[in-house]
Amino acid sequence: MMTDVFIGLGSNLKAPAAQLARAVSALANLPETVLVAQSPFYASRPVGPQDQPDFVNGAVWLRTSLLPHQLLDELQNVEQQHGRERLRHWGPRTLDLDILIFGDQMLDDERLTVPHRELRNRDFALQPLLDLKADLTLPDGTPIAKLRRQCPDNGLRKLPPADYP
Repeated sequence: MMTDVFIGLGSNLKAPAAQLARAVSALANLPETVLVAQSPFYASRPVGPQDQPDFVNGAVWLRTSLLPHQLLDELQNVEQQHGRERLRHWGPRTLDLDILIFGDQMLDDERLTVPHRELRNRDFALQPLLDLKADLTLPDGTPIAKLRRQCPDNGLRKLPPADYP
């Protein structure tokens, strides 16, 4: 059985837009997974410590038969291939891949919380989700569009396609 999954992508090191473009290619090649769509990329101020470059973010819509923790393992492998280091909480990174929504599942364990715990507060995740599927809802029925209207502004700026490969 294939499940619709939405993944958030972020980077603020080593040509961030190019990092995201390479990540999208890697995600399209995950086992038992099909890339449905890719959002535009956006730039925004970092969450947390401000002594770092702005982030570039986007999202992808996947269909996968992987289970949530299997997908998480695959995403972490892709992050490692991009040189991800976890030096400080909300610090700079070459690549961050987050499972934002996994079908209608709600999970909360030591490794994974779905829907993503901070989704409601992140315009740089909500807007790309709306670009992918305007009528997307959380498993509890809350429309992503409603969350986006209520979300704090983080200086989100849509990047023109010419700014990324």
